[in-house]
Amino acid sequence: MSDTQLAAQPVARKQQQRSVQTQQKLIDAAIEAFAENGFKGTSTRDIAERAGVHHPLITYHFKSKDQLWRAGADKIWSEFNDSLNRALARSEASRPRAQMATLIRAYVMYAQSQPALHKMMLNESSYPNARLNWLVDKHLKPFYEDTVARLSHLQDLGLAPGGDPALLFNLIRAAAGSLLASNLEIRRTSGVDFESRETVESLADMMVDIFLPVKENGHA
Repeated sequence: MSDTQLAAQPVARKQQQRSVQTQQKLIDAAIEAFAENGFKGTSTRDIAERAGVHHPLITYHFKSKDQLWRAGADKIWSEFNDSLNRALARSEASRPRAQMATLIRAYVMYAQSQPALHKMMLNESSYPNARLNWLVDKHLKPFYEDTVARLSHLQDLGLAPGGDPALLFNLIRAAAGSLLASNLEIRRTSGVDFESRETVESLADMMVDIFLPVKENGHA
């Protein structure tokens, strides 16, 4: 390898690092903007301003607003799945109810740290569109199918409320997501602040008590 090629390597690495950093800034800014204003209400210029980068870099890195939206959704769901997997790893030897309780708590804690998890889904669910179809097929369906199977098993054991497990799944999801995504309104209405760790932990404990009322030893 020539001296010129050796000298060019650090420059190329720095350029690659800057490119990755720019992409990450744009994704983070996009998540924030899409969660606040929805897809239609968000402009790429607004995203660029939030990220502190030149507007043409959006099309350079992501080609379109749609691709940037999907990159943001991918990041959210990748982080979400990682948090659930870590929770499951900690409760691997636990009984079925304890595992589900751990998942509920992990869901609540992540939804509190990243309100866009629920807000972006809610925005896209307001009308039929290709992004919603993509989100369901790639992220929501796998999460739904795994969780409903766990809930159905708990129902068979008499440890979870009866009825359609799909309805139970959506009640659990909405109970956390809707509340946490409405933090500003709820804080002003009732003084409950979901930015408080203690309050969020209390919510998670309450959800476990409501949706998993029977413990494995048979005592409520």
